[in-house]
Amino acid sequence: MKLIADSGSTKTDWRFINPAGQIFPFSTQGLNPYFMSSSDLSLALEEVSLHFKKHFDGLLPEIYFYGAGCGSGENRDKMESSILNVFPGTSVSVESDMLGAARALCGKEAGIVGILGTGMNSCYYDGEKISEQRTSLGFILGDEGSGAYIGKQFLAAYLNDEIPPVLRNTFEQRFKLSNSEILKKTYQEQFPNRFLASFSKFIFQNINDSYCSDLVANAFRAFFDKHICKYPQWKEHTLSCTGSVAFWFSNILRRVGEEKGIQLGRVVETPIAALCLYYMDKSVNEE
Repeated sequence: MKLIADSGSTKTDWRFINPAGQIFPFSTQGLNPYFMSSSDLSLALEEVSLHFKKHFDGLLPEIYFYGAGCGSGENRDKMESSILNVFPGTSVSVESDMLGAARALCGKEAGIVGILGTGMNSCYYDGEKISEQRTSLGFILGDEGSGAYIGKQFLAAYLNDEIPPVLRNTFEQRFKLSNSEILKKTYQEQFPNRFLASFSKFIFQNINDSYCSDLVANAFRAFFDKHICKYPQWKEHTLSCTGSVAFWFSNILRRVGEEKGIQLGRVVETPIAALCLYYMDKSVNEE
């Protein structure tokens, strides 16, 4: 029995794979050890445990968790301990969401991989492991091209009276947020990255407005310039991307990629389906 997870800062996609190869989907909130305490992680994982026991009581799963914030040893250990608190005695493997995306998108082929969701990350994958990875710096100092970055650029422009009047009116009618409420949610409340990224949906819904399309295109230019084009291999290998922002704005991503001379390959909203195939193929090959 395998339990596979792909977790971003906003959502975690879970897949249960039973011994017969049947796949059962399930989703929970995002689980990021960088932003969450061990007790908060364990509490959120209880929902997964209850769902698992409801369908597979008595079975002990092998757990493969790929998550945002799990790139460092300290955070991997924190996530592993939280999982073991809820699933004692099971086999647990915790890796970064970046490695999960690379395995899902590239399999055993080399390539450059990008994650563009709430946050941003990228790497060069040599077909077996991540051999080079640039630092994303998080939503305050970096995360170029991500939902949080796009939302931050939009809100900063809104607060500085730089939004076109028609778009500004549409925004105010939709959200009814005062300036002080925006600042409070950004600087004082939990998960400001999720708050900022939430406005990327509004931008997508208004993408025919040239202001919104230009904002997204500039965010992707920053992503390419500060990250992708700094990999020595970027001209020889395809860039594959995953994440809601990459998927929703794939037409703009491809257009800006062509502008930069970047070969864009697969673009998927979530890598979880391909990760299931990765482990199912792996199981067959090990038999």
